[in-house]
Amino acid sequence: MSAPHMSPDEFRRAGYAVIDWIADYWTTVEQRPVTPAGPPGAVASALPTAPPTVGGEPVEAILADLDSIVVPGLTHWQHPGFFGYFPANTSGPSVLGDLVSSGLGVQGMLWTTSPACTELETVMMDWLAHLLDLPKRFHSTGGGGGVIQDSASSATLVATLAALHRASRGRWRENGIDRRYRAYTSTHGHSSIEKAARIAGLGADGVRSIDVDPDSQALLPAALRAAIEADLAAGDIPAIVVATIGTTSTTAVDPVAEIGAICAEYGIWLHVDAAYAGSAAVCPELRWSHAGLEYADSYCFDPHKWLLTGFDYDAFWVADRAELVEALTVLPEFLRNAATESGAVIDYRDWQVPLGRRFRALKLWFVLRWYGAEGLRAHIRSGVALAARFAKRVRADDRFEVVAAHPFSLVCFRLRADDDTNAALLAEVNGSGLVHLTHTRVSGRYTLRLAVGAPQTTEAHVDEAWRLLSAAADNLPTP
Repeated sequence: MSAPHMSPDEFRRAGYAVIDWIADYWTTVEQRPVTPAGPPGAVASALPTAPPTVGGEPVEAILADLDSIVVPGLTHWQHPGFFGYFPANTSGPSVLGDLVSSGLGVQGMLWTTSPACTELETVMMDWLAHLLDLPKRFHSTGGGGGVIQDSASSATLVATLAALHRASRGRWRENGIDRRYRAYTSTHGHSSIEKAARIAGLGADGVRSIDVDPDSQALLPAALRAAIEADLAAGDIPAIVVATIGTTSTTAVDPVAEIGAICAEYGIWLHVDAAYAGSAAVCPELRWSHAGLEYADSYCFDPHKWLLTGFDYDAFWVADRAELVEALTVLPEFLRNAATESGAVIDYRDWQVPLGRRFRALKLWFVLRWYGAEGLRAHIRSGVALAARFAKRVRADDRFEVVAAHPFSLVCFRLRADDDTNAALLAEVNGSGLVHLTHTRVSGRYTLRLAVGAPQTTEAHVDEAWRLLSAAADNLPTP
């Protein structure tokens, strides 16, 4: 006999319990160590080796094990002392939107499989384009438009495939890689660019890493032009340039206008990756970072990083949606329908690698309606101000140095000491369980990163991070 399905009434009772559990988690997250202390395998060893065989278990038992087994093994990304990597924000409205999406369980691969899923997504992407003041060519009312990808990595892959289609004048779609194509990005370009090139068949060697300015850490246009000219002379075909607004290491901003002019001159696809820093453009005073975006063939940013929309949600736009669809469309007989054949609807299956797609637009709809433009701007401005506050503390201490500009909410800094000492400082501070920072290398030197973004982070938490760093520096041996 099969287990009975959860009835609506049972779901209602269990749902209340789960919502209460999440609310309690957010209330108490600050009291938990940011990162787990258990060794590898601790969670797996506490779980049964096989699922239940007879009957089922009540939600209360599942939540009890969630508390005792799963949560102690988590890194708490919503902790106000989490300063690692980049933010991975979520919020109450986002969670509720995701819950509704899960409850509806619709499949949005075609307009006809759930019209509201497609149309809400189109409108939400236009809302975002308006909030960021993106060029009109990215709006759905023109020849372009936006689509939700799972991550900026997928956006880069899709852009690479469309760029190959253009560079090959359509041959790529039927014949695949029939000659040497090249992709270009700065030495600080995201690892997803190399992965996209490998998946697309260019190979890791097909990516040209372009030198950066030692001061700004931004891509050097002259070096890009030289690389393109060298490849053309060798008979290779430049296919795509990926410029970054807010690089992962330091949030450097590549000179998009200069890069775009070069791409226009040579007919190269320009993709702009603003995965983290794109959210800042909701604030008019931070839109300087998007200068030159009118040159871009595609652009993306992640609301799931800094715009209070839970993972996964990447916003990806193209200037010419027909070009993208031509590169990616595959239409088997079982997907044919009158709406598609009319040409009057968007089928987002043609804008991504997978066929199926979730109703992700709901969580952004909830977020935008709950916070409004000014609420989102307040969140961004708070992060920028807190980062500036921390940087001021660093600069006031002669033992430390800020090693890169911090226009957004990331500060890169280090002790004026060797790499091993800086690594020891990071380990000591993270070992407290009160905060969590990560590291990178800037100009070859081991560098600490403090990225502000968690919704609950306040001045007190940033000050606590500095207190821990300063105290740990006092106790480190002088090299």
